[in-house]
Amino acid sequence: MPPSEQARWFAEEVQPHEPELRAYLRARFPSLSDVDDIIQESYTRLLKAQAEGGVRSAKSFLFVTARNATLDLFRRRRGPPVFAIADNAELALIDETLGLAEKEEQAYRLEVLEEAVRALPDRCREVIMLRFLDGLSYKEIALQLGISPETVKVHMVKGMRRCTEFFTARGLLQPLTAEKTEVSA
Repeated sequence: MPPSEQARWFAEEVQPHEPELRAYLRARFPSLSDVDDIIQESYTRLLKAQAEGGVRSAKSFLFVTARNATLDLFRRRRGPPVFAIADNAELALIDETLGLAEKEEQAYRLEVLEEAVRALPDRCREVIMLRFLDGLSYKEIALQLGISPETVKVHMVKGMRRCTEFFTARGLLQPLTAEKTEVSA
């Protein structure tokens, strides 16, 4: 794309979303002090992807990229992860029909899921993996681990709650408000 055409595309398709992007970042990440840096990084990634022909929706790509750049920043500040990432060959492959932004989003969510499961206590992690990876029932898990089905249920609830908290802390889920919990009760 010639520079003048790229500048026109940027001015028409990207720049009008900056105020909304700023508001989104401030609302989603209130502790973020580097909003300008994140926006510039997002623009850089967007322009690179556009040059490679991978952007179908500038707004969607911009928002996903800004969120990912913010999460990258928080991860760098937090330091190296406690657990090494294992070979994820057994995990589902990313659908090749997805766009670049969707692939990045799916890969990130998979990485966070791996971290969340690794952060669980040993027995809780065992129960979660037997249930979701091996597809065992609560009774089958109880027999295999030599515990009661009720204990399996307790570990499942604990594991799901901790994974939900893990995702919420990383901005992948909205925190439950009192209003939402009353409606679902």
